[in-house]
Amino acid sequence: MKLRYFAWVRERIGLAEEDLSPPAAVATIGQLVAWLAQRGENYAYAFENPKVIRAAIDKSHVRADARIEGAGEIAFFPPMTGG
Repeated sequence: MKLRYFAWVRERIGLAEEDLSPPAAVATIGQLVAWLAQRGENYAYAFENPKVIRAAIDKSHVRADARIEGAGEIAFFPPMTGG
């Protein structure tokens, strides 16, 4: 699946996107965030507070308990504010 990172999530990881295949045990957005946080220092920094990370599966906003099976694209971004 393609993972996309936006705003300070992208800056902390150092990538705008990447293709990854998480282990079969990673079934939800929350589990994916936890797995990504273990991939290295940059990922740990980006996902240090998972409660503030927002996610979208195939361009639809989802919660941490959303299942990732069959997802083509998952995007991660910080909370957005209006202006």
